[in-house]
Amino acid sequence: QVQLVESGGGLVQPGGSLRLSCAASGSIFKINVMGWYRQAPGKERDLVAIITSGGSTNYADSVKGRFTISSDNAKNTNMVYLQMNSLKPEDTAVYYCLWKGYTYYSISTLSVYWGQGTQVTVSS
Repeated sequence: QVQLVESGGGLVQPGGSLRLSCAASGSIFKINVMGWYRQAPGKERDLVAIITSGGSTNYADSVKGRFTISSDNAKNTNMVYLQMNSLKPEDTAVYYCLWKGYTYYSISTLSVYWGQGTQVTVSS
């Protein structure tokens, strides 16, 4: 009911930058939160950054000052971006886009959707 398409991952050297994008489409009635989580091999999926429909943001301590989340929710456009600067090898992970909100199929029930993930590798 909600499709998330991520892009922008890849291989970058330490200290470099990448920008992730996530486009949400489908039967979207209202967006509450969009954001990014990441999962490194052998580890749990952890919060990177989220942004609410009102523009409030929350970041993991490990990325504060280096990553910036933003969104574009103009009519018919539901995008979330993650600008990642000063990347470190420990940022290597699969990054997943998160969507929380309400769909036309379930206006009274909060729905959660995940993207398919995009690989970010930080290595020299």
